[in-house]
Amino acid sequence: MKYSNEHLVVLDADGTTINAFEAIDKTFAQHRMQLGDIARYQKRHNIFKYLGGLKEFPGNLRKQVNNKQRKALIETLTEVYRGEVELYVCIAGMIQKLIEAPSVRVGLVSRNITLEPLVTLKQVFRRNGVDPDELDFFVHLPFKENKVVTFRDIRDRFGINPACTWACGDERRDFSAAIGCGMHPFMVSYGFESFERLENRIGVPRELISVSPEQLCYRLLHALDMDGSSSLESTIIARNGLVDAEACHALPRVTPQNRTHQGPSRPTRTDVTSVKLR
Repeated sequence: MKYSNEHLVVLDADGTTINAFEAIDKTFAQHRMQLGDIARYQKRHNIFKYLGGLKEFPGNLRKQVNNKQRKALIETLTEVYRGEVELYVCIAGMIQKLIEAPSVRVGLVSRNITLEPLVTLKQVFRRNGVDPDELDFFVHLPFKENKVVTFRDIRDRFGINPACTWACGDERRDFSAAIGCGMHPFMVSYGFESFERLENRIGVPRELISVSPEQLCYRLLHALDMDGSSSLESTIIARNGLVDAEACHALPRVTPQNRTHQGPSRPTRTDVTSVKLR
């Protein structure tokens, strides 16, 4: 197979680019439920993340026992996402740089559980200054569906060498999907899983785990040889394996008013936006 000269970046939404914990916490609060702090939240396993720890479990369980109550939670979560939720610091600026890079294909694959998730996620990105229509793909998968097939289909559709592909995520399934189709994983420990769980329970090498959005931005842009291409990224510096959070101020929130396209024009995009790939 003849490969293109492009690179591929697959982004995850909740817990990697979007501050999902804050959205879930606000949703629970509106229904008089308690989620607990993020450190305790990250230590819980799957379903217990949403039922809380020992302190929160009894009360939360009573409020999630029937379909009507669960539907009300999802409706509130959708409203919070569409009206309030934020991208993590630096993320909007990083995504815009990837969009503008002529040799990079970038998009999002998500299992978001809000109502009409593609509509929800596109509203989140637009409100935070990223035009989702400028991404090369924007795909939603059912919650339990494996990402491996979708990752592979996206990569093959663009004809990109597996050695030039990266996938960013925060959970076991993100790591497994990346490894399962030969993509390099960029894992983060500020989302749904802690650094300790990622390393000790899931088996992610600590060298692959970013502890902050700033570190993820630095590492990903550096991997693409973009970290020193302009004053924007050159101010993001690594210190003792961590990234100076203050340096991230050089990646300001992108808004529709200040967004400009710079550099060579990108190749014609294959239209896979919002299409579920199989």
